[in-house]
Amino acid sequence: MRIKFYKYQGTGNDFIIIDNRDFKFNRADNILASKLCDRRFGIGADGLMLLQSRTGFDFEMVYYNSDGNESSMCGNGGRCITAFAHSLGLAADKAHFTAIDGEHEALILKDFISLKMKDVSEVELHSSYSFLNTGSPHYVAFVDNIASFNVFDEGRKIRNNSRFKTEGVNVNFIEKQHNNLFVRTYERGVEAETYSCGTGVTAAALTASLKNALTSEGFCDIKTLGGNLKVKFKRHLDNSFTDIWLEGPAKFVFEGEIDI
Repeated sequence: MRIKFYKYQGTGNDFIIIDNRDFKFNRADNILASKLCDRRFGIGADGLMLLQSRTGFDFEMVYYNSDGNESSMCGNGGRCITAFAHSLGLAADKAHFTAIDGEHEALILKDFISLKMKDVSEVELHSSYSFLNTGSPHYVAFVDNIASFNVFDEGRKIRNNSRFKTEGVNVNFIEKQHNNLFVRTYERGVEAETYSCGTGVTAAALTASLKNALTSEGFCDIKTLGGNLKVKFKRHLDNSFTDIWLEGPAKFVFEGEIDI
């Protein structure tokens, strides 16, 4: 069977998207999802998303990591699938969709998509790192000389330590640089560094707020290997966060058909 696919990227975090409103793609086919994401023998991507119909919403987002496993929320993916839904005429200037972590809103603007993330009620804050869930679980640590930091080796050690090995964790290393944060991420499911991670930069911004490392109250400019993002939020006295928005580009790359 031939199936049509679309390739999108958000600050270098790239995705295969399939319009699965006719349910031709078997949601349980993890092996196929992995094969399509393979950069040598498939289309190649950090993840695969299915756009599906869901009563009461503009669409449902189903996300797979490149290892083929259906995974938790992906912030850059959420912005890209919103751009795709807009191209299909399913959303005009805003979208209301559901994902594995619940409901999301997205604003569709000229040069970027602004995605509302889940509220964060608890952050595990330690002297050397933080742990929080922004739709996906994240470990966040400040480092020096991030441009030359060994993200792959150090990230893999943390992702596979005794606490996180079973469920996995995304590991984010951050450094404050002038008026922004530089964030680099080792992603579980990809098991490598990616050019960008939306839930990861969100976790980094909230951690920086708690560490008093932001230059502006209520928002943070983020630099990643793949481009620039912005995180906006409201921080409360109990150190919880609401009204969290992830803003950045979501670009169409190409489309094609493949036999499955």
